Amino acid sequence: MAKDALLIEEWDDVEVVLHPVKKGDVVDGIVALEDIPQAHKIARRDMDKGHVLIKYGCPIGILTKPVKKGSWIHSHNLMTGLNERPTYEYKKGEVASLPPSNKTFKGFVRKDGRVGIRNDLILIPTVGCVNANCEHMKREFLTRHPEASSQIKIVVHPYGCSQLGDDLSITRKILLGIGNNPNAGGVLVVGLGCENNRLSSFMSEFRNADMERVSSFNCQDHEDEIAYGVQEMERIYALMQKDQRVDCPLSKLVLGVKCGGSDGFSGLTANPLLGKVAEVIGASGGKVGLTEVPEMFGAEQLLMNRARDEGEYEKIVALINNFKDYYARNGQVCYENPSPGNKDGGITTLEEKSLGCVQKGGHMEVEDVLDYGDEFRVPGLSLVNGPGNDIVACTDLVAAGATLIVFTTGRGTPFGSIVPTIKLATNHNLASKKANWIDFDAQAVFEEGFIPVRDRLLDFVLEVASGRKTKAEENGNVQIAIFKQGVTL
Repeated sequence: MAKDALLIEEWDDVEVVLHPVKKGDVVDGIVALEDIPQAHKIARRDMDKGHVLIKYGCPIGILTKPVKKGSWIHSHNLMTGLNERPTYEYKKGEVASLPPSNKTFKGFVRKDGRVGIRNDLILIPTVGCVNANCEHMKREFLTRHPEASSQIKIVVHPYGCSQLGDDLSITRKILLGIGNNPNAGGVLVVGLGCENNRLSSFMSEFRNADMERVSSFNCQDHEDEIAYGVQEMERIYALMQKDQRVDCPLSKLVLGVKCGGSDGFSGLTANPLLGKVAEVIGASGGKVGLTEVPEMFGAEQLLMNRARDEGEYEKIVALINNFKDYYARNGQVCYENPSPGNKDGGITTLEEKSLGCVQKGGHMEVEDVLDYGDEFRVPGLSLVNGPGNDIVACTDLVAAGATLIVFTTGRGTPFGSIVPTIKLATNHNLASKKANWIDFDAQAVFEEGFIPVRDRLLDFVLEVASGRKTKAEENGNVQIAIFKQGVTL
């Protein structure tokens, strides 16, 4: 018999309804006092105004009015309980402890020993003025090499000129990180010649594993920049043709985890399922990156309690507080409610969203904390400084070295990053309705349990790492975006 609702922790004040409920329906022994949408919350008991509501075994907000058992709990009667500067304390908590997996995938081993899961020729404009020139080069090249259509990626962006200080350095840092990603089998850097992001300075910082496969030029220096660019692409592509996939251990996989367009099932199906896959990869020596700092607010203490030591704990505190300071500098409230789509899907407060979001990293120890644009340094789980915005956050993970992103969603999105992006649906309805976007249905955990579905998802991840295309790749969706907060001239 199908369940009507899910109780996450036995001391929770609410259950999550697993399908739309009508007034008068009996849900797990509770009579619904009103209509309740799928994935929203139903009260398990009578509660007074001011009651601190518990879900996931943790506070998710404060009731703004009394509620009766069977009531719908959402924005009309629940508000955030978070404040700007809570007091943190390091209390070492339990972390996941799994044996390493002997599973493998077929990847491209680079000169420095890192492994890519794609062998892309990436065109990087130093400035947005030459985006169209790069598109022209790609079109011309593909008339000669149509078989390479999925391998030619252009880092389209509007930046690189009229920028000062941190904004310019961040543009350079992210573009350099993308060019240094192990999925890059070759790189062509295309400048204009008069931009702030000077080609000579940019290339002096380039650290690709194989500089023989990296070329650069300014369009202003060549009579026919398209012909010259295609010539360089031909040279690099010829070298890339020698690359072959070989068996690689999980320790060579670099996984970025992300969520967007969440719903009330996100913290019950897709996010914890992805977390269990991340735990296997981390236990096997692979690297896992968790970003979206504003969507840690309300759950940050859980991450702090999993810090490897007090030094990493202090870094997490700084990560959280620095992002709050960024909000304050711009006159914004740190604990703004989730987006309209998130709220429609059943998420009421930021702490409720955060408690679901952080599950993408599993229950691993936090080994490292990276600033925006830094590269992964150690195996296991790293927290990466960055916003919640889907495209910006995924670009951040790519620049850090992620060769694959698994993206959970309850509302659906066609987005694809510049590395393979697996879409993990939180619910059957989305997986069925948007089968052209979604790669994997995580609601299967309700029927099958987490471990069998975890193993299937891990196998799917390794198939993608070995060359299977994601839906976003099939649709040709490739996007990047760079975090900005400074002056544009």
